[in-house]
Amino acid sequence: MATQRYSVTPHPIETLLAWVKSGEIAIPEIQRPFVWDSTKVRNFIDSLYQGYPVGYLIAWRNPNVKLKDGTTSAGKRILIDGQQRVTALMAAVLGHEVLAKDYETVRIRIAFHPVEERFEVHNPAIAKDRAWIADISRLFVPDAYLGDFVDDYITRNPEADRKQVGRRLLSQPSD
Repeated sequence: MATQRYSVTPHPIETLLAWVKSGEIAIPEIQRPFVWDSTKVRNFIDSLYQGYPVGYLIAWRNPNVKLKDGTTSAGKRILIDGQQRVTALMAAVLGHEVLAKDYETVRIRIAFHPVEERFEVHNPAIAKDRAWIADISRLFVPDAYLGDFVDDYITRNPEADRKQVGRRLLSQPSD
């Protein structure tokens, strides 16, 4: 009888983001570059917001794997499956630049309209429209205080419902 060599452990997105910020998640050298376009990143963020299933990540602890940055993986979780999703989170939520398929460094900005509960790829029209939060990564900076974002949004959009905006910025979509 064979022994089990792996386990499935659910972790919330906040844990995954903490691992990314701390460098605990690492991408092995063998993984391809980031190939998602900005629209696919937007769709992924919307799926997370809506609570839709977005698949599993598979990580492996092996101290001898060579990473993309040339170091070895000692003590890190090596991402075997889920690189595109984790990289999309790093780009949209944490504001990291990513190395695209053409080896160009890009910054992907995803905007959120809290009244309409809609995500879009940042563009010049959104940047000028006060109803949009032009870059959701601003909501996730270490010292961000949600109350400040709600106050700022209501100042720019006095017709919006303060409680509704607050709930939506806490990622609680309407039913």
